[in-house]
Amino acid sequence: MRIENSTDEINGVLFDMDGLLVNSEELYWQANIQASHEANLSTPDDMYLKLVGSTNNDMQNFYNEYFESNAQRDQFIKRTDELVWQWTDQGKLKLRPGVQETLDFLYERDIPMAIVTSNTENVVEHNLWVTGTRNYFQFHLNYDDVLKNYVRPKPAPDIYLLAAKKIGVAKTNLLAFEDSSPGLQSAVNAGIKCMMVPELIPASKKDHEIATCICKDFFAVLKQFR
Repeated sequence: MRIENSTDEINGVLFDMDGLLVNSEELYWQANIQASHEANLSTPDDMYLKLVGSTNNDMQNFYNEYFESNAQRDQFIKRTDELVWQWTDQGKLKLRPGVQETLDFLYERDIPMAIVTSNTENVVEHNLWVTGTRNYFQFHLNYDDVLKNYVRPKPAPDIYLLAAKKIGVAKTNLLAFEDSSPGLQSAVNAGIKCMMVPELIPASKKDHEIATCICKDFFAVLKQFR
């Protein structure tokens, strides 16, 4: 399998999860708003949009600005996670348009697939089983793997380099998918071709410069395969 404007054979595919395969970024945004209102915090309703795909430093700066203590921060995070988990079980977590068709397309061609995400292992497993997609993927790397392997999180290339090694496919024959700028940068820094499918935040000028292709959804992605 190849993609438009590339002569390299694609023998493996790596996916981000939040905001790419599923609409979880939207759920986290709404959960942030509700958790903030419940705690009478002064965080703007659009603050989460500025944190989509953000680095650890970005998150820490956000916490320092809006939270009076670590306890208040931890309660906010806990409540946000509780709401998203609850809404996921209620069926509000959905695959993004064209994802199911893309997974089927790759599965039918025996292309190995894996997930490379900054979320935690329990959330990844929960999301994959709820959406019925767990068995499409050979493995997933997540924030727990970052901690266990002492590698830097996105936008550093480390987790993609680890994924390339684990899937056993040469980097030139891998294709990654991301929805955020830091994730895209991580894959590109690792020397892996990356297609971007933005959700909440439009692609930046730099994203257009470094992405292999930017598509509005996975139906558009399917048109790139040949």
